[in-house]
Amino acid sequence: MTEPRDGRRARGERKRAAIIAATLRVVERDGVAGVSHRAVAREAGVAGSAAIYYFATLDDLLVAALTAAAEDYARQLREIIEGGGDGVDGLAQLITEAGGSGRSRALAEQELTLLAARRPALRAVATHWRDMVADVARGYTSDPVAVEATVAAADGLCARMLLGAESLTAAQVSALLRHALRLT
Repeated sequence: MTEPRDGRRARGERKRAAIIAATLRVVERDGVAGVSHRAVAREAGVAGSAAIYYFATLDDLLVAALTAAAEDYARQLREIIEGGGDGVDGLAQLITEAGGSGRSRALAEQELTLLAARRPALRAVATHWRDMVADVARGYTSDPVAVEATVAAADGLCARMLLGAESLTAAQVSALLRHALRLT
C-alpha cells in the first residue's frame, strides 16, 4: 500500500511516536502514577484527544512505552555486539548506565516492568529484558541453571544500580555476570 500524497500516515506515525516518547518522559519524571491521557498529551504537545485516539486505554499507552524502552535496550545491545563488542560486556555497560546517565530511563522501564505483575497487558513485553539477557547468556553456555543465574544477577544488579547506594563499574558488573555464567 502506498502512502497518501498528503503525508497523513507519516504525520500520524510521528504523532504516535511523540505520544510514546512523551509517555516515557512522564514515567521518568512522575512515575506510572503520573500517566494519564491528558498528562501525556500535554507532554507531547498534542490535543488531549490525540492520546486517546492512538491509545484507547492507559494499558495500551503503557505497553507502547514499555515496548519502546525494551526495544531501545535491545538496539543498544545489538549495536555493541554487531560492532564487535562482547555480549557480557555490553550487558554490563547497559546495567552500569542504569546507575548513571541512563538512570531515568532505566527507572521508568523498571517501574513499568514491575507494574506488569498487576497489569496482564504488560506481561508479554515486560519479559523482553530478561529474554535478551538469557539470549546473551546462551551464547556462552548451554547450562540452563547458569543462564537463569545470569538473568537473576542482571536483574539484581539493575536494581542495585537504580538504588544508587553503591555504584559499580562496568568491569565489576561484567565480572559478576561472568561468575554467574561460570566463566571465571
